[in-house]
Amino acid sequence: MTKAAPPSGTHGHDDSELAEFGYRPELKRTLGNFHTFAAGISYISILTGTFQLFYFGYGSGGPAYWWSWPMVFVGQFAVALCFAELAARHPVAGSVYNWSKRIGNPHLGWLAGWMMLVASIVSIAAVALAYQLTLPQISSAFQFVGDGTGTYDVATNAVVLAAVLILFTTLVNAFGVKLMARINTAGVFIELVASVVLIVMLAVHITRGPQVVLETNGTGAGHGAGYLGAFLVASLASAYVMYGFDTAASLGEESLNPSRNAPRAILRAVIASFVLGGLVLLLALMSVSSLKGDKLSTDGLQYVVLDVLGPTAGKGMLWCVLIAVTVCALAVHTAAIRLAFAMARDNNLPASSVLARVSPRFRTPVVPAVVIGVLALAILVVNIRQPQIFTVVTSIGIIMIYLAYLGVTAPMLVARLRGRWTPAGEGRFSLGRWGLVVNVVAVVWGAGMTLNLIWPRAAVYNAAPPHHWYLRWGAVLFVAVIAGGGFAYYWFVQRHRTGVLAEHRLETPVPASD
Repeated sequence: MTKAAPPSGTHGHDDSELAEFGYRPELKRTLGNFHTFAAGISYISILTGTFQLFYFGYGSGGPAYWWSWPMVFVGQFAVALCFAELAARHPVAGSVYNWSKRIGNPHLGWLAGWMMLVASIVSIAAVALAYQLTLPQISSAFQFVGDGTGTYDVATNAVVLAAVLILFTTLVNAFGVKLMARINTAGVFIELVASVVLIVMLAVHITRGPQVVLETNGTGAGHGAGYLGAFLVASLASAYVMYGFDTAASLGEESLNPSRNAPRAILRAVIASFVLGGLVLLLALMSVSSLKGDKLSTDGLQYVVLDVLGPTAGKGMLWCVLIAVTVCALAVHTAAIRLAFAMARDNNLPASSVLARVSPRFRTPVVPAVVIGVLALAILVVNIRQPQIFTVVTSIGIIMIYLAYLGVTAPMLVARLRGRWTPAGEGRFSLGRWGLVVNVVAVVWGAGMTLNLIWPRAAVYNAAPPHHWYLRWGAVLFVAVIAGGGFAYYWFVQRHRTGVLAEHRLETPVPASD
């Protein structure tokens, strides 16, 4: 087959990247450089993740847990560098799925896409629950269920607040990427400004030196490995935050000049999150009035902000946290839609022809937006009576994201070792001679952190009674069931139908050059 000429028109070069996959362009290219950056950083969301998980990190490892932040950054930055190189070469929707499929094989691609899709739906529900950590601290009026002292008051109220947020993200995403981008960009701008303001205000109220990050609060006493055991548990608080930067590439079919803008957006999102988030965590430890008591390990950063800044300024900052949670949930939902669309376009999901349909009015896949929203709402129901089970489910979601990332970096490393990897040319992002070293670090890091995440520890999966073996081993069991069951369905049913749907197929696709 002869190589087809690049599509004509304003976005001809951008669309030529799709031709290698056999896809015709259907989504509307409206997103600029800052939009793609905003998508990546809002998924990571400094104010959402740090405020949602500080209590866990501090309670598990004391102030010294702060060191897990730069540790996770180094590992995830290696992954981000690999993703940036792939984004320069293949800026397509459903980035992780299509990358794994292209540099690995269709079977590995499906498994990576499946795990990322399930994890994304779980993540939407998990992020939405962060409303409960913030809104009732702003005003008790937001505690709609009981007064917060009942056995299930907090868990049930969290579901009510989260449901409102998920309905919002579903509606916004159904109305097209342009509306989503406007809301997301405004929210990210507020989040970045609020992060800088918070850093300055915490710095003004410093009461102790940076040596505070050397204190362990005796948290290693209950672990056989001493503080190392405590630190590995506490490090999950950072590992649960710094991911999702691939979203910038997943919007590649709706971005302008994505092969150049997406790599920059990925790296800038990770670096900005590391710097701002690290400073917020460090200065919070240095400025809080007291490191004693249980407030830091129960109420977390929300308590620090109110303690240091006072009720007026503190509650103002919590409103900014609320905005950050909102755009984070919006970004996670957006990324999940693009992934579902990408897999359905290849006829790799049930009812693919419906899921892959692009609205002629809004130029976006509307059905996946609704289906994913409904599934996320259904997952929330688990939290009403069994919040510990929801913690297990949330952890499983993060594990599957790390596994999906390994489904990209591992075959990429194999391709490098076999001399089959060809980076993008024309001055686009490339790791050059550092590619192999960075790729090795990314794979070793991904495997190590996945093992740390999935390890069946009561401190993570069954911290409070009643203690059940299936909660402690929940991550291992559920990941095995979701991955094994999903792949079995694919192998015996779906793979026999795989192929670009006729309505999405480019008649003369460009053959792969790598």
